[in-house]
Amino acid sequence: MFRKLRNDDDRGQVGIGTLIVFIAMVLVAAIAAGVLINTAGFLQSSAEETGQQSSDQVTNRLEVVSTVGTDIDNTNKEVDTVEITVKKAPGAANIDLGSTIAQWVDSSGSYDLVQGASANGAPNGTAYSVSTVQDDDSSITDSQVLNDPSDRATLTFSAVDLGSSGLGEGATATIQLNTQSGGTTTVRLVVPETLSGNSAVTL
Repeated sequence: MFRKLRNDDDRGQVGIGTLIVFIAMVLVAAIAAGVLINTAGFLQSSAEETGQQSSDQVTNRLEVVSTVGTDIDNTNKEVDTVEITVKKAPGAANIDLGSTIAQWVDSSGSYDLVQGASANGAPNGTAYSVSTVQDDDSSITDSQVLNDPSDRATLTFSAVDLGSSGLGEGATATIQLNTQSGGTTTVRLVVPETLSGNSAVTL
């Protein structure tokens, strides 16, 4: 009886082929894992940045303390100057008033105003001015920055320069204050039905 001989060389070749396939699979899996890790890290960074920006838009805004109409023209029955006193909203970081844009909207039109310089869409280079009400470390005076919850600043707008006249009796206007972080505060101004005998009114 003849015995069938096994070919050890063939078995060795099959083993080497299996090993090569196994190594290739490990390499592919390692490369794929590296790509997934990098992608996950990128997505996490993007999500954190987006979340921070969204948070800043909510928290880094101005809070209105008071709105007053002054320089009342009793002849024409109108408010010529609007003064808005502001502070940092709770939880807000430092707010640069010099970088804050104010959008004024009334019956005469819409105007984008910047502090102390000519503004887009505003006639006669109209802008708003900043004055200090309360400031313990001169941050408002020196750099127009609200850096403390106790800081108070007044933004002054010339209503008579924006339109053909000031804000008449019963007139309304809206001001949107947009900080450098994108935080928005809307101020609605309503002039009293009568201005007779007043030197200043609450709007």
